[in-house]
Amino acid sequence: MESINNLFLKCYKDKRVLVTGHTGFKGAWLSLWLLELEAKVAGFSIDVPTEPSAFEAMELSHRLQDFRGDVRRMKELRSIFKEFRPQIIFHLAAQPFVRESLREPKRTIETNVMGTVNVLECVRESSIVEAVVIITSDQCYENVDCEWGYREIDRLGGDDPQKASKTCSELICQAYSRSYFGAEGSTAIATARAGYVIGGGDWAKHRLVPDCIKAWYDREVPVINHPEYRCPWQHVFEPLSGYLWLGALLTNQRSDLNGESFNFGSEPSSVRSVEELIESLIARLSKGRWVRAQSEDIYSEPIYRLNCEKALNQLQWVSVLSYDDMVDKTVEWYKQFYKGGTDMYSTGRQQIMDYVRMAAEKKLAWTFGKEYEKRSRRRAAGGE
Repeated sequence: MESINNLFLKCYKDKRVLVTGHTGFKGAWLSLWLLELEAKVAGFSIDVPTEPSAFEAMELSHRLQDFRGDVRRMKELRSIFKEFRPQIIFHLAAQPFVRESLREPKRTIETNVMGTVNVLECVRESSIVEAVVIITSDQCYENVDCEWGYREIDRLGGDDPQKASKTCSELICQAYSRSYFGAEGSTAIATARAGYVIGGGDWAKHRLVPDCIKAWYDREVPVINHPEYRCPWQHVFEPLSGYLWLGALLTNQRSDLNGESFNFGSEPSSVRSVEELIESLIARLSKGRWVRAQSEDIYSEPIYRLNCEKALNQLQWVSVLSYDDMVDKTVEWYKQFYKGGTDMYSTGRQQIMDYVRMAAEKKLAWTFGKEYEKRSRRRAAGGE
């Protein structure tokens, strides 16, 4: 990969990195990026959650160590830790859907809460884990219709089992970081929050882009609830760059980050209505139409906008892609997939390389490598 040796302080090269939930949409893209960073990657998931899937389309199963199991089962997790001996962990395994949580609250809470506890217990028992990034959700915040964007210091809460479980995961991470981690040389942990993520390879049900893409390629017409809703859309590479940068800084002994939480969201210019995003997809695909639902869904999710000033100030992280760039990348991936016969692994690698190039042109901190450390020392000395 172009400039590969300059990314994320080179901390992932030859490191054993475990990704839970690696078969999901974000997990698959994170695993691919880690492979490009020359990490030794293992994944742990209960199954491949959708058909099709980004994980299978990009043929990742034979490029990493592909473990299957349930995060609710401590014995299975312990066996993976014993066999793979991870040094860095990204915990994404979760039940992420509100509708599913309303149908199966117990399974949702067990997966999202006890799954996190089990991961942290395995970390606590390990002597070699350097850093852990726990991915929760933008929906861990108490809904107070915050127009200026939720900050990491705002109150957490949850009106349904899924949101409540994400809030619990955040509180559990705080408790573990304060009780067991944080001493010099010990494991460092932090949590990351993001939402409204789009990108190629997402086929989850009840999500706007995959529902529309699948319908249009099946020559169907999607029915849309609340096309007037304005959401802070972001491409999947944006939060992933934040997760990777946070993990790199934790690994490099940024003790001030231990136990902290960070929002990774989009720029204000990416806040667009559901209708506008659908029309943008149609324009680029040159196909498709949609209709508004005759009666709106009785369950209406609130919109969560994130304030990312903390990530800017403490991590020097900002998003890279414009709204048009985001939609272009998303549509291009699906076009290549549905065209058939395309090497989607190479397509994915190329999209990551293009994103890295755009980030480097903006001189973002995570693209500087060792130069970032020099700049940090100069800044601390008051020279910059």
